[in-house]
Amino acid sequence: MSRSWERKVNKNMSQLNKQRKKQGQPTMGMNAAITSDGDVFKGRKYVLPIILIALAALYAMLGMATTAAGAGSQAMNWIGVSLYVLLAVMIFLRKPYLKVTRNTVSTMKFNRERKLTASEISKIKILKGSVVIENNARGGNWVFSRLINRYDTQAMGERLEQFAKVNNIPVEHQ
Repeated sequence: MSRSWERKVNKNMSQLNKQRKKQGQPTMGMNAAITSDGDVFKGRKYVLPIILIALAALYAMLGMATTAAGAGSQAMNWIGVSLYVLLAVMIFLRKPYLKVTRNTVSTMKFNRERKLTASEISKIKILKGSVVIENNARGGNWVFSRLINRYDTQAMGERLEQFAKVNNIPVEHQ
């Protein structure tokens, strides 16, 4: 089905469902229609926040040791420690993700959403605990790991296999 036809079908389906909702009838066909959001696989960053908390604890202990010796400001030390803890909490609460749509994959890298179209992807490697998307455009490979960011790599691998089959991208299992 062409993309323009798909957009028309989705538009007509949403209009029909709005009418059915007003009449109190259940909506129909929403599972069959492809949404523009795609599939989103979320993870959780925990390695960097643990390192930042450990650094904050180290700076707190060093700050207490230097103030006991009589040198330094106690307030500036606690401001620095609290900012390290705040940064760790912010990084922990912001979930990394991989969004797979019909012909693009996107993720958050360096505080920006990065997208790769199917033509920019050279190969997809599915490993036991990680998924690697090799691109032939700019930047390095995208690595999504279960160990580092707690992604559901099995479900992610299955969805990327479907993506690769639709877009004729080679998939390598290891």
